[in-house]
Amino acid sequence: MHTSYFHHALFFGIASCLALLITFPADVQGKWRTASRISAGIAPDPALTPEAVVQVYGARAFGWRGYFGIHTWIAVKPTNAQTYTIYEVIGWRQRSRLPVLAIYDQIPDRYWYGSMPVILADKRGENVDELIARIDRAAQEYPYSQSYTLWPGPNSNSFTAWISRAVPELELNLPSTAIGKDYLGYRLIAKPPSGSGFQFSVFGLFGFVISRIEGFEFNLLGLTFGVSPNPWVFKLPIIGDIQLTA
Repeated sequence: MHTSYFHHALFFGIASCLALLITFPADVQGKWRTASRISAGIAPDPALTPEAVVQVYGARAFGWRGYFGIHTWIAVKPTNAQTYTIYEVIGWRQRSRLPVLAIYDQIPDRYWYGSMPVILADKRGENVDELIARIDRAAQEYPYSQSYTLWPGPNSNSFTAWISRAVPELELNLPSTAIGKDYLGYRLIAKPPSGSGFQFSVFGLFGFVISRIEGFEFNLLGLTFGVSPNPWVFKLPIIGDIQLTA
């Protein structure tokens, strides 16, 4: 049965990839200045939520990049805080010779220039303040705060993976569309982005992951193929993660 599931998922993924490339409009760049940055209405209201909150978000990247991958960021709110702090890497800051790592107070669940975000991890309540402190320390130690490379990294997803390796309690399972999550710089071996298991990677271009959270992933030229059980999820480039039901 599981083999049949895999064949169906693989066929669906390949067919969907071809359909996307054929049917997407030619003018995908759009105008980022007018693209929506409104709240998606999925984050807890800090005025009504005294408990500490950590959320990781992802949304399709802007323009043609969104065909292939997502942009991710981290939002934190300490206990009784009235605002969220955002941690993210923004590539175009490099053009202005600014650090690509940005840390600032803002609405946590804003659309990423027209793309609706989804929550990839959500931690609240007791002990979350300690996680927030560790997230901040890990962000301050991020080795690529001044550099950005769209592919294969380091990029926004490389940063989010760096944080989640440092704070494995997030149990973050970044989707296959988070291109750059496997970038390790000159290292070849590390923990996977979830902080659980084993990862081998050559500059984010070739490698694999074995983890109780990610399952098994194979990375070729920055594109992720994989499968994880409980529930069964098949991971494909462009399309993302496909969860199968019995």
